[in-house]
Amino acid sequence: MKAAKNQTSNWQKIRKLFNDLHLWFGLISGIVVFVVCITGTIYVYNTEIREAAAPKYYHVNSEDKGRIAPDSLLHIAQQGIQGKIVGMKIPVDQERTVAFLYSKSKKEGEGKSDKERAEKKETATAIGKKTDRGAIAVEGGNKSSEPKKEEPKKQGGRKPRANQMMVNPYTAEIIGDANDIKNGTNDFMQVMFGLHRWLLLNEIEEPIFEGIENRKLGSWITGTATLLFLFGVISGMIIWFPNKLRGWKNGLSVKWSGNWKRINHDIHNTLGFYSCIILFLMSVTGPFWSFDWYRTGWQKTWGTYENPTSIKEEKAKLISIYPITGGKTMTIDETLVAINKVLPYDGDVTINFPKDSSETISVLKNRVGFFAPSAGDKLTLDQYSGQILEKEIFREKTFSQRASASIKALHIGDIYGPFSKLLYFISCLIATSLPITGVLIWINKMKKKPSRK
Repeated sequence: MKAAKNQTSNWQKIRKLFNDLHLWFGLISGIVVFVVCITGTIYVYNTEIREAAAPKYYHVNSEDKGRIAPDSLLHIAQQGIQGKIVGMKIPVDQERTVAFLYSKSKKEGEGKSDKERAEKKETATAIGKKTDRGAIAVEGGNKSSEPKKEEPKKQGGRKPRANQMMVNPYTAEIIGDANDIKNGTNDFMQVMFGLHRWLLLNEIEEPIFEGIENRKLGSWITGTATLLFLFGVISGMIIWFPNKLRGWKNGLSVKWSGNWKRINHDIHNTLGFYSCIILFLMSVTGPFWSFDWYRTGWQKTWGTYENPTSIKEEKAKLISIYPITGGKTMTIDETLVAINKVLPYDGDVTINFPKDSSETISVLKNRVGFFAPSAGDKLTLDQYSGQILEKEIFREKTFSQRASASIKALHIGDIYGPFSKLLYFISCLIATSLPITGVLIWINKMKKKPSRK
């Protein structure tokens, strides 16, 4: 009997400790967590919101005459896009636009009037309408009349984002660069992102603390608050478990017949339990973008860490072998055939054209559907023979490799397409409410009078 009482007493002491930690983690990080969670809730559907605000860039009406062959579409687009085309995104959805990846040419656009640019665009569109579909065969989609330019330098450790010119696949009409869209929705979503990542400290030009960049300072604050929220989630999961099994049902439902204090307590307790797994995933991945030591530590734990300085030295560069009989490169249609032999499923395809005669073709193919995973399969092809030089099939990777490659998807919720996005959206709403309901619980406890002995 004594042993049972001691066990109960020890468990109560443990719960008391974690309850205090849970309280202080929440009070310290509450305001920042509220801002991060409410902006994260909105940003879950960032892509969908931006596309809905500018539908003409992403959606087209399918026509009975069919889409223009990719090689013909490339040939037409080259005449209207000012810059070097480096790749092409081909969606499986028949009612979506095709995107051409290109690097802008500064010299080409200089000195030309808006009228001349418009005339060039109209000429390219007219050619697209007159061209017999599939009649033009372009050898080597990587070829371009533009002079070779130096690659833009990386900024902040990131690769520069390629420009995307959206083109109607039925009429060859050049719609415009998706990255140049200016509207209130894009501005609003950019503010949401700035709040979520840096609390908008990146908008302040003068450093708040000497020697520390404001963007980095904001990232440290949100990262620290996210770590405290992570500890709060873990401690909350521990103190949720009741002393006795019969008390479990109290933590799984809300007693709506009780007073507002009881309802508030049950909402905090119950909703926190139902969303704890997703909240854990969001909070454990959040600090990856705030602290290098955190990201490196996780990668070393999973065994996926690669030293940035030695990656280029360790991995041999794959090259295309120039054929003796001739130098004819593969067309886009031939490339798609080679891709579908290895990856025989419907999906969106991104083809990166080779930069020169020795470079390879790199391909990314993503599945589509309500439960489709966000991670794609990668292929590297010889630009002349179409031989598969390297392939990375996501499902064939080890668990640690899949987890390491899915950090962003695990954080923003598109790990399994629209299905997981919906779950993350609901969980983000719950996370936004937790600091509010938690503070109300703390205030109510502070108001309680000491009980009589």
